[in-house]
Amino acid sequence: MTFKHKGLLALFGGTFDPIHYGHLRPVETLAKQVGLHKIILLPNHVPPHRPQPEASPSQRLEMVRLSIQDNSLFTVDTRELERDSPSYTIETLTELRQEMGPDQPLAFIIGQDSLLSIHTWYGWEELLDKCHLLVCSRPGYATNFNEPQMQEWLKEHKTDDANKLSQIPNGYIFLGDTPLLDISATEIRKGLSSGNLCDGLIPPLVMAYIKQQHLYQN
Repeated sequence: MTFKHKGLLALFGGTFDPIHYGHLRPVETLAKQVGLHKIILLPNHVPPHRPQPEASPSQRLEMVRLSIQDNSLFTVDTRELERDSPSYTIETLTELRQEMGPDQPLAFIIGQDSLLSIHTWYGWEELLDKCHLLVCSRPGYATNFNEPQMQEWLKEHKTDDANKLSQIPNGYIFLGDTPLLDISATEIRKGLSSGNLCDGLIPPLVMAYIKQQHLYQN
């Protein structure tokens, strides 16, 4: 996938098992706050730190495509689904940076929970050499690191000026003010398996696909 944009692009990775409004609505709000031109959804194939998905890679990809088919803000990149090995963010960002060149402003969207555990990620020290980090608020999570050196890292790179994200290609951390939608894919799967419709949590086309494929049933 090749992009030639002057504006800010952002990547948003996840298992998306299934994709739901808790994924989509906060990043849409974030896009308005920071002037994002495009959000590239990156479905994971083998998440390194999580249980294996219930839906197959092809089913999860189809749900992602259905969820964004009428929304021009989003597109999807399948490179992580095409790997047989674990999906490490730094490797994907390195690939994309090589494809886009050194000058394209590029960001990676994470949740507050992921920010506070980012020092456990493989190659985390190199992330800001490749991109900015855009952080969505998450319910129930603190906003400060317990480790003083990590809090200093955050202070060093944090900016409240969204305009800076489009002016240089990488290096900043921006803490967004996003809606706190306490929706989890785990709870949705549990609800669907017990016969709850989960209406209002999942885009209608995705819900129809889940029913058609008999996903998340006991």
